[in-house]
Amino acid sequence: MKQIARLGFIRTLWATVTVLAVVLVLGATPALAADDAPAAAATEQDPEARAILMAMANFLAKTPAYSVTMRSGYDAIQADGQRIEFGEQRRILLQRPDRVRVEVERSDGDRGMVLFDGKGITVFKADDNVYARVEKPGTVDSALVYLVRDLQLTMPMARMFHTGFPQEMEKLLTAISYVEEDALFDVPTDHLAVRSAEVDMQVWIAQGEQPLPRRVILTYKNAPGQPQFRADLSEWNLSPKVADNSFTFTPPAGAEQIPFLAPVRQKGSLPVTKGGEQ
Repeated sequence: MKQIARLGFIRTLWATVTVLAVVLVLGATPALAADDAPAAAATEQDPEARAILMAMANFLAKTPAYSVTMRSGYDAIQADGQRIEFGEQRRILLQRPDRVRVEVERSDGDRGMVLFDGKGITVFKADDNVYARVEKPGTVDSALVYLVRDLQLTMPMARMFHTGFPQEMEKLLTAISYVEEDALFDVPTDHLAVRSAEVDMQVWIAQGEQPLPRRVILTYKNAPGQPQFRADLSEWNLSPKVADNSFTFTPPAGAEQIPFLAPVRQKGSLPVTKGGEQ
């Protein structure tokens, strides 16, 4: 039977025994990876919608700790143009300034984890019982930049977990409009339509004192087939219980540590921003 291709959109594959790549796929944008091209001229700027979006971005950037479950799906465009959706679920635990844990399960059952403990980054692939670690002291922000920009691992909506999220939104946004108040979630949400030069985004944001995103749809309008990434965010907890070992990796019995190989930066590619945190 011909295998359906996951490639063609935002797939970073698990590599062979010599290289470990994370099955995290955090939104196909090279989030935090490089300065974006100049934005197109804005076509519509709804002040109310913009205020709602920025309130959400600022709220997330200033929240010291939270946990959330992200159930996502993304299009893999086949050679004949057919869209095939693959899914993933992530359980994210973040504690600023320097702790994050992401557990991942793919629709095919493949499982993995990325853990940052303030001193280094560990990536574990359960099915092969292999892991890699790189020492990289710093903050959650700097770890995200290193994962995406230097190791070229993808993380859906990586900007959302960075304290620079509001500034990124300000820079990328070219148009925004208010769609409707949506009553189909467990709380009323504001449905917004946002545009940038590369991506069209729809986002549903909870009303009230905790403007948390509940659903996001990204359309990569300049990519062949205009594939989409969709994510539902649930089980938000802004006071998560953090166990002593939440950010400690203990290799399972028989686990093999393998090299963590970073791609070689090609001549002419964009350099890392000084400090590695933007």
